[in-house]
Order: sequence, then C-alpha cells, then structure tokens
Amino acid sequence: MSDKKLFSEFTSPSRQDWLDKIQVDLKGADFQKKLVWKTDEGFSVQPFYMKDDLENLSTIGSEPGEFPYVRGTKAGDNNWYVRQEICSESAAEANKKALEILGKGIDSLGFMVPGEQLSAEYVQTLLDGIYCDCVELNFKVCPKHAVELAQILVAYFAGKGYDPARINASIDFDPIKGMIMKGLDTESLISDGKALIETVKNYPNFKVISVNGIALSDSGAYIVQELGYSLAWGADYLKRLSNSGVAGSEVARRIKFNMGISTNYFMEIAKFRAARMLWSKVAQEYAGNDKDACKAYIHAKTSYYNMTLFDSYVNLLRSQTETMSAAIAGVNSITVTPFDAAYEKPDDFSERIARNQQLLLKEESHFDKVVDPAGGSYYIEVLTDSLAAEAWKIFLKVQEEGGIVEYAKKGLVQDDIIASDTKRHTLAAQSREFILGTNQFPNFTENSNGKAPISCCCKCAKAEEAPYKGISTSRLSSEFETLRLTTEKAAKQPVAFMLTIGSLVMRQARAQFSCNFLASAGYKVVDNLGFATVEEGVDAALKAGADIVVICSSDEEYAQYAIPAYNYLAGRAMFVVAGNPECAEELKAAGIENFIHVRVNQLETLKLFNQKLGI
Repeated sequence: MSDKKLFSEFTSPSRQDWLDKIQVDLKGADFQKKLVWKTDEGFSVQPFYMKDDLENLSTIGSEPGEFPYVRGTKAGDNNWYVRQEICSESAAEANKKALEILGKGIDSLGFMVPGEQLSAEYVQTLLDGIYCDCVELNFKVCPKHAVELAQILVAYFAGKGYDPARINASIDFDPIKGMIMKGLDTESLISDGKALIETVKNYPNFKVISVNGIALSDSGAYIVQELGYSLAWGADYLKRLSNSGVAGSEVARRIKFNMGISTNYFMEIAKFRAARMLWSKVAQEYAGNDKDACKAYIHAKTSYYNMTLFDSYVNLLRSQTETMSAAIAGVNSITVTPFDAAYEKPDDFSERIARNQQLLLKEESHFDKVVDPAGGSYYIEVLTDSLAAEAWKIFLKVQEEGGIVEYAKKGLVQDDIIASDTKRHTLAAQSREFILGTNQFPNFTENSNGKAPISCCCKCAKAEEAPYKGISTSRLSSEFETLRLTTEKAAKQPVAFMLTIGSLVMRQARAQFSCNFLASAGYKVVDNLGFATVEEGVDAALKAGADIVVICSSDEEYAQYAIPAYNYLAGRAMFVVAGNPECAEELKAAGIENFIHVRVNQLETLKLFNQKLGI
C-alpha cells in the first residue's frame, strides 16, 4: 500500500493566488465594491476565508459543553425543546390545548396567565393531567404577579410530589422590557427578582429572570443590537440582584434569554454562538469560578417582524431557515411562529405545520444529533468573532451610561432601535431590503380574501402612564400591505399594460421588472411579447382597459419611442417609462413625468400612482 498522501503533488493556493484569480475574473472592477459585503452590523464580510483567518480568534480552542460555551452548553447531543405558545384566558381551554399538543411532538409549553385570574385553582386547572417532570413549562404573567405565580407553582409541584431536580420551568419576569418597549416605570419591580429566586431555590432548573431581546428583534433591531443590548440587559439584572444580597452565581443560573431569529441565516448561527461566549464573560464576573452558572440558557423564536400577510406561505420558508439556524447554533428551545400569525389567530393547520417544522429537523434531518456542526467553518468562526466584537462595543457603551435601565430612561435604547426600524422600512420601500412576495416577486393574482393585519393576543389588563419613551414599530411589510389593501378596496382594480417594443432583451427585462414593481400595489399586470409600433401597443393597451401604460425598451430606443407613444396615448391612461434613460430630461420636457427603475422609492411611487388613479 502506498503511503503517499492524497493530493500531495498539488500545492495549496495562497491568499494572493486567490486574489489574483479574482482580479482576473473581475476584469478591472473594484474588488471592495463588488465582492466585500458591508453589513449593517458594523463590519465587512470578505468573499472568502482561509485557515489563517482563524488565528487568534476568541472563538477557537474549546469543545462543546466547555467554557466559554461558544460551541454550546450541550456536549452529548444537540437536542432542544420544541415549544408551542398557548394564548387563552381560560385555564380549562389552555389545559385542553396543552394535553392535545403534548401528544403531537411538543415537549415545551408556553402559557400566558392573566394576572387577574391567577390563583391556586387556576394553576390546578391549567396543569391538570400534565406530567410536569416530563415537559418544560413556561409561564408569562404581568411582572407584578410573578412572585405570586412562583409561590403557587412551587406549592403545586410540592403537593404533587415532584422531584425538584426534574422540574424544568421558567417565569417570564422582565420589568426592564416594560421600560424599553412601553416606557413604563417598572424599575422598582426588579427587586422582586430576589423573592422569585428565593421561592424557587430548591428547583435548580427553574428560570425566573428573563431577558427579552426578541422584543428588539421584532421591532426591527439589527442582530448586533439585539445581542449587545441583551448582554447589557442580563448584566443589569446580575448587578442589581447581586447587590440586593443574592449570590451572583445564583442570579446567573436563574436568567433565561429569549431571542429572536431573523432570516440572516449564517449571521444568526454566529449570533447565538457569540451570545453564549459573551454571556459567559459577563456572568463570570459575578459567578467567579462557578463556570456552570455562566451557561446562557437561550430560547429562540422565529421572527414576527419579517412575516407577511400576502403570499403568506413564504413565511414557512422564512421560519424554516430561521429554525435551522437556531438549531445548528445549539439553542435550548425553539418556538416557530405559525405562518398565519400576521393576520389571524393561528388555526389547527398552521400550528400543526409549525410543530412539524421542528420535528422534521429532528426526526428526518437529525439536527439534534450533532453538536455545533458549524464549528470550524472559517466563515462562521469569523462571523462569530466579528459579531461578538461589535456587540461588546454596545455593551460597554451601555455600561458607561450606568446600565441598560439608565440607558432606557434616557431613551437611548429606544432611539437606536427606532432608527434601525426606520432605516429598514426605508430600505424596504426602496426595494433595497427584499421582502419576497411583497416588494419582490409578488403573487400577481393574489387577493387578501378578507385578511387584515392583527396584533398579538397578549394584552395588558390595565393601561399605565408611560414616563419614558417606548418603542412602537410595525412589521417590515406592513406599509406595502396597507397600500395593497387600499388598492383592493378601489371600485376597479387598476390594469398596468406593458408596451414592449424594440430590443428584445431589454424590453423583456424591463417588463419583468415593471410587472413585479406594479403588482406590489395590487395592480393587474399585462405583459406582452412585443409590438411593431407604438400605435399598435397603445391600441392594444386601451383595448385591454389599461389604466397604466408602461413602455419597456432600451435606453437608446426611448428617444425614438417614448414621446410618440405618450402623444398617441393622449392622456387616456397614465404613461410610465420603465428605466432612467439619458434622454429623461428630454422626455420630461415633452410632458412625461412617471419613471420607474431601481433607484426610485417603490412604495412612495406606488402611493403616488394610486393618488393619480383616484384610489
């Protein structure tokens, strides 16, 4: 047998070899502009990475289950809890639903508990027939009722004779969230965390302090913002509760991170890895040598911010890739938001699909078998390190202001998230942030069929005066949906007719662009193979009942075709030029005022068109 190593006769290409080859392929184009991705997270991503890019990275050097937990807190396998939220004001109804879904693959339940109904009897009814030591239990209640809920639960578990070590549970106690999201003065409630921790002291796996970074994610925050502020969020709880007399390691053990998952697949994998690594660094300052207390327990939930009302089955594609990234990253539990959550209370079908999205990853794709399969990937490791560095800058900035509570009082967290949300809505309006099925490649024939945007079913029982700034945002697609729903209510659906003429390649490309552009407003679009003359095209458009005639040709040919077509149309329909030709000023001088191309604001242009059409 030969001892010659495979491929030993080949030399390994150097970085410069790759760069030289890329420059040849670019044919003189700027490398930085063409291939380097300037992320919204504050760093640039190169088009390729090599082994030497891993040298001296903070993410390298540990195994799964080892401090600083960048590779996960689990060592044996990558199993996670499959969670479903139950939103019901009736304890009996919630219990019935829980028992039903526990037989369908769910092993983690999320209960919303109305504070005004909270009692021992309510909990007895809610948990009746549920083997609490075989399932993860999660409860959400008004922070003012959290201690009472913990006391009732502990009494219930004790009364049933459960082994405290076998109870895996959490209470979503997070007063800081109320300050950031609603501007409420809930600072005084933070001290209740001490009583909560004391109440569950004999239950090692009972988390009672929450960090809800998901609220920022669902408000339009970029990944690095959610990560940086979540670290500061958790650190504030650590500091305040440690100062109140609770051991730092005990506080750290009781914290649970609830984080969102965006559609930025590889970046999300890196985010969760960076979150564990950075949190271990923060927690160690309070937990000392108790490295087990430095593990970040993370629940991940697929994005609501990215969901759409139109072409809603695309939400399944979004949430599936989101779930995959969280699972690969090794989170502890996942909730998949049902695809119809943006416009109706999820029904049995959508909830079933949401459950099965996780079960498919476990039972068919075996994502639960391998710990940190992304570990060692040059790209993922560099992303993890880069995200950690940028998030740490945010964390330190917040600390300089006295912590996230003080930062929120000044409205600085809120301003930062609102600015990102505004930027993202602007980019979506300009088609620079794609929303598949909404501002890009909409379903031309889809009708809402009575669907309308809804808000979350969880509501505060009592409105409170807000002394601080809050965060009020909407889903990324909401403005396009409002526009399209407005169009649907019109007496007549506008018809946009493509007057394709001239260069075959250019007229087809521009017709396709224009169809997608205009269908995003709910217009009926009529494409065509091409016309010999503009008169033939205009006549066909009017015969089709066109409200908008879009001339589609090459830039060079617009000087020949656009003005004659506009004059022949003679105001019988709106005239639009697809493109931004050099002769645009000449066309405008002739009276043509409507142009659509990649540089216009799609949303504002469509609003203007609706206005001109009397919609």
